[in-house]
Amino acid sequence: MPEGLRSHVEAIPGKPLPRGILGASCTTVTDVSEENIHELNGVEWMALGCCPVKVWADPCEADPPGPPQTKEFCRPAVEHATPIHIYAGAQCSAPGWGYAEARAHAEASLTLGEQQAVEAGFWRTKLTADAVDLTPAAGPLSVAQGVAVLEGCLAESYGGVGTLHVPAGAAAILGCCNLLREDPETGALRTLAGNCAVIGAGYSAENTGPGGVPAAPGTAWLYITGPLVIRRGAATVVPDTPGPSVNTRNNDRRVLVERTYVVATTCTVCAVNVVVCP
Repeated sequence: MPEGLRSHVEAIPGKPLPRGILGASCTTVTDVSEENIHELNGVEWMALGCCPVKVWADPCEADPPGPPQTKEFCRPAVEHATPIHIYAGAQCSAPGWGYAEARAHAEASLTLGEQQAVEAGFWRTKLTADAVDLTPAAGPLSVAQGVAVLEGCLAESYGGVGTLHVPAGAAAILGCCNLLREDPETGALRTLAGNCAVIGAGYSAENTGPGGVPAAPGTAWLYITGPLVIRRGAATVVPDTPGPSVNTRNNDRRVLVERTYVVATTCTVCAVNVVVCP
């Protein structure tokens, strides 16, 4: 059949990856209410679980008795999380696109892509900024070795259930090595040690090490943190009325949808470079 005038149909719908930072069952996502809207400017708290719980050895029970001992006290650190601002914009010729259509398109774009953007923002502002690099001087480890090193780091500094951050491009390697299993109760992906895994498209797009250094070809960066608590603001449409959306100089219509997230975690952030291909 010869090519003719094409028919206009609905856009192809999509779904965010189910194991991402907003979809993984190991993250807590809370919508911030109007009365707590100031939390979207950033939050701070007294760290819980980062101070070690120690074993007391009574010197009087030693044979022979030892010198007097004192118990140690730990001053909790003040931790904080900064906002991540994301947006999606739609632009088209005003005569062919009404305000409602442009707004719906921008809102749908945000819904599909916001998880990837939050992952990229968290990777840049927290993971690469604060991580301790555990990659040995000899070079990248295998994926299994890398996960083992990260879980050891978290266990020594925190001891609770944490979060493994995996670029989507390295996820299949973890599967073939049986490093992750699905929790039948929650659907979360967990390691044998019990830590949860977030597999992120935004992580894969970044794939940088501490300090923002790009991964070498054939390698990927994995990170581990404590649990994640995510605060999410309402989506805001700019402009919120049709008139200001049109640029009278070129007759283009623009509509923007914005949203703020605050992603918080606790204690040590550890990183390691791993090989993702033979």
